[in-house]
Parts: sequence; structure tokens; C-alpha cells
Amino acid sequence: MSIEQTIGNKTFEVTKELIDSLTILIDEKKVGEINIALNALHPSDAAELLSNLTEQSRYDLFLLETIELKADTIVELNNTLQKEILNKLPANAVANILNELESDNVLKIVSNLNKEKKLEVYEKIPLKEKQLIEEVLNIYPQDSAARLMQTEYCAVSPNWTVGETIDYLRENEDLPKEFLQIFIVDNFGKLIGSIPSSRVLRNPRNIKMDNIMDRRPVLINGDLDKEEVGNLFEQYNLVSAGVIDRNKKLIGMITADDILTVVKEEGEEDVLKLAGVQDEEVTDNAFKITKKRFIWLLINLFTAVIASRVIGLFDENIEKVVALAVLMPIVASMGGNAATQTLAVTIRLLATKELTTDNLFKIINKEFCIGFLNGLFFSIISALFVFFWFYDFKLSILIGISMIINMIFAGLSGIIIPVMLEKYKIDPAIASTVFVTTITDVIGFLSFLGLASFVLGI
Repeated sequence: MSIEQTIGNKTFEVTKELIDSLTILIDEKKVGEINIALNALHPSDAAELLSNLTEQSRYDLFLLETIELKADTIVELNNTLQKEILNKLPANAVANILNELESDNVLKIVSNLNKEKKLEVYEKIPLKEKQLIEEVLNIYPQDSAARLMQTEYCAVSPNWTVGETIDYLRENEDLPKEFLQIFIVDNFGKLIGSIPSSRVLRNPRNIKMDNIMDRRPVLINGDLDKEEVGNLFEQYNLVSAGVIDRNKKLIGMITADDILTVVKEEGEEDVLKLAGVQDEEVTDNAFKITKKRFIWLLINLFTAVIASRVIGLFDENIEKVVALAVLMPIVASMGGNAATQTLAVTIRLLATKELTTDNLFKIINKEFCIGFLNGLFFSIISALFVFFWFYDFKLSILIGISMIINMIFAGLSGIIIPVMLEKYKIDPAIASTVFVTTITDVIGFLSFLGLASFVLGI
């Protein structure tokens, strides 16, 4: 089957056959067929296909001078591939891509250009567009609302009629391709209201916008963190929202599709951080990924040494009762898993702002109760298990008590540590796991081996 026939299928899937077909076309420099094949795909499918090529094939592809890619295909690529491809394309090609995109995607593309390429591209685009891009990039931080917004939006005066508004929408070519909200601004450009476009269409032409607008629009500051923006969209069920500057003037809008991407990225980021891993792409090379993971593995090594030192304090007890060495991992493992469960819930509560100073102690108390109850249940199970294994009643009592202590401390550390890190402006998703794991291991070993001296009389 040819690449065109494969692409023509209703259900698209990147297969080895498809990758091999495209690779052959690249090797044979059949630019026309490549352009037809890639541009016949949905942009996200074309991006997936490109990401599955080898780095050498992608490099050869962009050496072909007349290669054409849809601008939306570039947007769908992950950041690593965007940087790789954009910085290899001629400045003219990048400028053409920017001209086809709305401003929110333009900002993403420009952010992935290296300094030299950015200067080359700036020479190819209108001065006004360059100034607008630089203004946003220089004033607003990387993860702010302004970096998500598009500067094309529909804004009208409250004194306009529905008829005037509809005529304006028909005639103005600078409006965004799609919009669901019409913003109402005063004479100074300040956002004072909003109207769903459907409401405008359903009202008589002589009705003034002032009479049908929502007077309490959700205002999003340009420097608000994108995660906070996502929370606002969820809280108020927004489909779009206006972005304002420090003077409350409307400067852009954010739509729900942008927020879906943010929510997905933030969720993935928090999961990776909990594992001590930074953002990674499948296209990243092994050395780059190794460098990202190294620091947290190194920290984990030091904390593991601390836990080992605790065990070393009781080496004589372990020599006398070998069963202690056999059972230690059970206590530590249960505590570690219980702490991880609490930690995951706490990180989510912190991210969604559901955990506040008002309910903190209530949640801590709840986690104490959960730790105690789980500890009680599993102490009974583990005590019975140990008794029928070693036929030693004292050893059963020992592991039961240790289980309760460690499960309680695991639950408490899983909530207290991330809250403390958050207070001191340290990202709890990144740093919590190392500290929580160390505490549960140390408490588990101390309680189990320390109590062994009294319970077993050694």
C-alpha cells in the first residue's frame, strides 16, 4: 500500500509501513509526494508521524528546500521537536508559519526559537507584530496567562446595538477565526462585561449591548499563573475569558482549548515531579534525560544512606534475631506506600487550592485517623502472618505495633511536608517524595528495631 492510500484510510494510525514509506520518499527527495502526503493529514496526525521519524530522517526532510508543512502541524509538535525543526527551517519559512497562526500560537513558536533564528525571523515580519510579541515575552513570565492568550478578540462598546455589532462582526477582518464571547469595553478599553455570541444573534437588532451583557465578567490578569487560569475556567465553567493588564484594560482572550492543553500538561508535570522526573519527551536523547534525572537520584542516594545508618544502630539486635532483617522491609514498604497515597492527594489539593489554612488541621486530623485505622487493620493481618510464619507471639506483637506507628507517621508526613514546602515557596510536587520516603523509612526502622529491644528483650 502506498503512503497516499494509507493516509486515505478513515482511521489513521502511525505504522512501521507508513514511517518506512515516508522515509523512502525523503531518501529519494520526492518533495512533491511528501508535501501531498503530509498536508493530506490532520495536523496532529502529521505531527505524530514526524515525531516517529528518526532524527536523521527529519534532518534530511528539512534540508529539502521546497518542503511545505501546515503551520498547525508545527504547533502540534512537542517542544523538543518544535525547537529542532524551527531552528533548521529558513527564516522566511518560519515567518510564513507565523503569518498563518493566531497570536497565541505565534507566542509558542517564537518562544522555541534560538536567539539567532529569532532575530532573522523578526526581519521578515511586520514591525507591529514584532513589537507585540516582544512586549508579551518581556513583560509576562513563561507560565503566565498572557503567554496563553490570543490578542485577536471581539470587543465593542456598551452603547452599540445588536445590529451594529453583527455588522461589525461581518465586516472586520482582524477578528479571530472562532470566538464564543463578545467583550464589552468602556471608552478607556477597560473590560466591563461580556456577552455570548449566541445571545447577540437571538436578540432584535435595535437592542443595546448594555441591556443584555453580563456585568460581572471573570477577569484574568495577564501575569496570573496558567494553573490558576485553569482553576478559574473549571470553577466558573468558562468557554473563554478576557485577559487584562495592570490597568484592567483588555489585552487578549483565552479559550477553553488552550486550557485543556494546560490541564493536561500540568497533570503530567505533577505526576513526573512526584517521581523525581522533569518534563521529558520521547524524542529527547539519552544523555539529556540522564542529566534531568541525575540530581534527584543523587539526593535519594544520600537519604537512603541516612536510613541505612539507622539500621546500623541496631546491627547487634539483627545479629541476635535474624527474623528482624526479614521483616524490616514489610514495615518500611507499607509506610512508604501509605505516605505516597496521602502525598498524591495533598499535591492535588494544593494544586486546586482546596487545601487552605481554614481546613488544614481538619485534614491533618483526618489523615491521622486514616493512618491509625489502616495501621490497626494491617497490624492484625501482619501479626497473624508473622505468627504463623515464625510461631513467635512477641515478634507478632512487635510488627503489629510498628505497623500502627509507621502508618500514622506516613499519613502525617504525606500532608505536613508538602504543606511546609509550599509555605517556603518550594514546589512540593518536586521535593516532597524524597523527604517523605526518608521519614517513613527512618520512622519505620526506628519503631521496629527500637521496640524489638523491649518486646523481645534483646
